[in-house]
Amino acid sequence: MKFEEYLQYDGLGLAELVAKKQVHSSELLSIALERSAAVNPDLNAIIIPMHEHALQRTQQKLTGPFAGVPFLVKDLFQEYAGYPTSYGCQGMKRTGYIADTNAEIVNRWEKAGIVTFGRTNTPEFGIKGITEPDAWGSCKNPWNLKHNSGGSSGGSASAVAAGIVPIAGAGDGGGSIRIPASYCGLFGLKPSRGRTPWGPQMSEAMHGAAIQHVLTKTVRDSAAMLDATHGEDHSSLFKIQAPQQPYLEAIQHPPKKMRIAFNTRSTIGTRVSQDAIQAIEQTARLLESLGHEVVEDQPNIDGMQLARDFITTWFSQFSYMLDEIQKSYPSKTGDFELDSLALAAFGAKTTALEYIHNLNNWGQYATQMNHFFERYDLYLTPATASVAPQNGEVKIPGWQKPLLKALLGMKKAHLLAQGKLVDQIVKENLKWVPFTQLANITGLPAMSVPLYWNKQNLPLGSQFIAPFAREDLLLQLAAQLEQAQPWFDQYAKIRL
Repeated sequence: MKFEEYLQYDGLGLAELVAKKQVHSSELLSIALERSAAVNPDLNAIIIPMHEHALQRTQQKLTGPFAGVPFLVKDLFQEYAGYPTSYGCQGMKRTGYIADTNAEIVNRWEKAGIVTFGRTNTPEFGIKGITEPDAWGSCKNPWNLKHNSGGSSGGSASAVAAGIVPIAGAGDGGGSIRIPASYCGLFGLKPSRGRTPWGPQMSEAMHGAAIQHVLTKTVRDSAAMLDATHGEDHSSLFKIQAPQQPYLEAIQHPPKKMRIAFNTRSTIGTRVSQDAIQAIEQTARLLESLGHEVVEDQPNIDGMQLARDFITTWFSQFSYMLDEIQKSYPSKTGDFELDSLALAAFGAKTTALEYIHNLNNWGQYATQMNHFFERYDLYLTPATASVAPQNGEVKIPGWQKPLLKALLGMKKAHLLAQGKLVDQIVKENLKWVPFTQLANITGLPAMSVPLYWNKQNLPLGSQFIAPFAREDLLLQLAAQLEQAQPWFDQYAKIRL
């Protein structure tokens, strides 16, 4: 098999070839490694190789829906025992942190038959919507190397779009599957709260707002992998009802006629690009042509307050995580990025009353979405406010850096997050990605579907949010959209 043929198949397609003995898993791995060697120096998508592990896997009798398919995992909360894990952090990279157990999601991926040969680039601790960690450098977008792949699952998205692998591990705590899916023209599903496991290292992440899954080129790969991984483990804090039928079976049937609300305005009052507006207008027309009813409307939720509540909880949780890491591993000046130290300083000053107040608001947002879904089946927005930003475009303003360093030295960085500056920090952090946090806070399933490329051939995804535990609705609609407006052949246009 040559790369050009390899590129014509999704994960399930490659697994079928292996099952029929038309190709061996070692041959597929060889092609993936050759493609990685050719393009990863430009992309910087894969940062930690696991070639020995992969070669051993190809010599085993693999079973499962993805038996023999080359795979990559995100270098964040997707640990492999005995292999380095950096979380995108210079300090953890320097100290050579080695996981002693597999993450449960990794165990389930392996039971599905995948062959993992590397770990992918991610921003430090996954706290940004771009992948530009000091520890590893920027992860480039295969559609245009001047642009970023997004975050936090940016390395996985870049590798899938570039044809290194057809499917890769990802995670989503505020949009980290859907954002890189939007920027890299992939299908990205964020499952419902509790749908996939977090153990054994953690019982949940950010009150279930963060969830593990994959980035794919096809809807059926995403559906099949969710079939293989869903359900709680011994560590799970949240439990969720199992699907009524396998997701891969569900997508064989077209969805019923749906009533879908759409909105293109940023709920925090920031700019939305013409590309994002055009993408949703185009998607709305496509939905109508398929027989669905599309109505311009949005939930009765204060978007700015939701953003504040997300940021407050996010910063506070991150402050705790950084404190635990600093206690467990010897750290020194320069081990952590300035942005990370500042966010942790803000979060550390959140009082218990403020934190509980924010968390209670999360329940109110879920209530409002439940009311909203009494009138609509799905909610459509842009996945991102624009196409992918250029590398280096999303950064701390120059005037803030010396001020932050000085305040951090005096242990007073939290003073920047007082008064009107709070809203400024919220808008600065979320202006590129104001649409994704709603689904994380409410625990609802959401997806980014690649239906739009602009004149510069940069993609931008359409985000759909569904009622709780209704991944089947999303996947059925995605399969219908994929059939009506196929996107798989778009990846052949990438030239690296």
